[in-house]
Amino acid sequence: MKKILALLLALVMIFGLVGCGGGSSEEEGGDAVGEVAVFWYTFGDTYLSSVRAAMNEAFAAAGIAYQDYDANNSQTTQTEQIQTAITKGASVLVVNIVDASSDDATQAILDAANTAGIPVVFFNRSVSEEIVSAVETAAYVGTDYTQAGHMQGKMIGEFLVANYEATDLNGDGTISYVMFKGQEGNMEADARTQFGVEDADLVLTENGKPALAFYDAANTSKYLLDQNGAWSAAQGQEHMQTLLSKYSEDNGNMVELVIANNDDMALGAISALQAAGYNKEGAKYIPVFGVDATDAAKEKIADKSMTGTIKQDAVGMAQAVVDIASNFQQGVDKFEGIEEANQVGTWRVNIPYSAYTGE
Repeated sequence: MKKILALLLALVMIFGLVGCGGGSSEEEGGDAVGEVAVFWYTFGDTYLSSVRAAMNEAFAAAGIAYQDYDANNSQTTQTEQIQTAITKGASVLVVNIVDASSDDATQAILDAANTAGIPVVFFNRSVSEEIVSAVETAAYVGTDYTQAGHMQGKMIGEFLVANYEATDLNGDGTISYVMFKGQEGNMEADARTQFGVEDADLVLTENGKPALAFYDAANTSKYLLDQNGAWSAAQGQEHMQTLLSKYSEDNGNMVELVIANNDDMALGAISALQAAGYNKEGAKYIPVFGVDATDAAKEKIADKSMTGTIKQDAVGMAQAVVDIASNFQQGVDKFEGIEEANQVGTWRVNIPYSAYTGE
């Protein structure tokens, strides 16, 4: 009898071990119990696709089971997914929040997690310092969202000073621009929209050139918005096509500069420009600037149809998220192993930006 009981106990232990391993994605239907649950605002974002690939590799390398969830740009869907993961027993929630403009959404996620005793790592899309810093078992991994705008503005200003006459297609002594903003109320979008222009103007005026002029004087916002908040190439292309039907060299009011909050919108604008005969070999050139340094944007910079972008380190962001999630699982300091220079207080880790022009 003792031998039988010992054999049964051994079998139970073996089956228990088998049930504990492996990373997974939502499509693979892995068991979420004890896993890190990772919530993406959408799988359709090009930059975040690179973050997701890097994060999944990092989880696998660390031997951490995970499960990806796609909210498809719906906060309601994401909230339901988070509740499902909590019910299943997720060990850590990693959240790329959908509604970055809503403190209520951030607070609701933290409240649900705290009730269940589960740590939370927000990333990429900004959340409130006041809300996150109040919770010891919460952290945020992102960027200094003002830095991208400042770097992009400086890049634009320096390019224009060096190429002013060639860029001034209207010959009126002023550069006419369009700004594509990804999402209203998003702190990254707000900062990029503001500083991408302000810092370019600063470089221009310091060099005796006039400030930029938004192409449509009637637009007091001085940007075109992605109405879906998706920062998409489709919106960039649609907006550019629409304005090119009215603003052209023939009419003497051509848009001479494109500034975009991300690379996808910049790439959409390039598609419209190329369809109109610009930014191709041997054709006239409209400078186009983005943010993210996606592979597609790098290819456009290499073939000279795009001017520059600001690199947002996808691998660095992914690794920091995985490191913090692992620290939470192990019960050690959440920022253990994180470069001290990138830590902001006890609530945040910033991943540095860098300029990219292909040179």
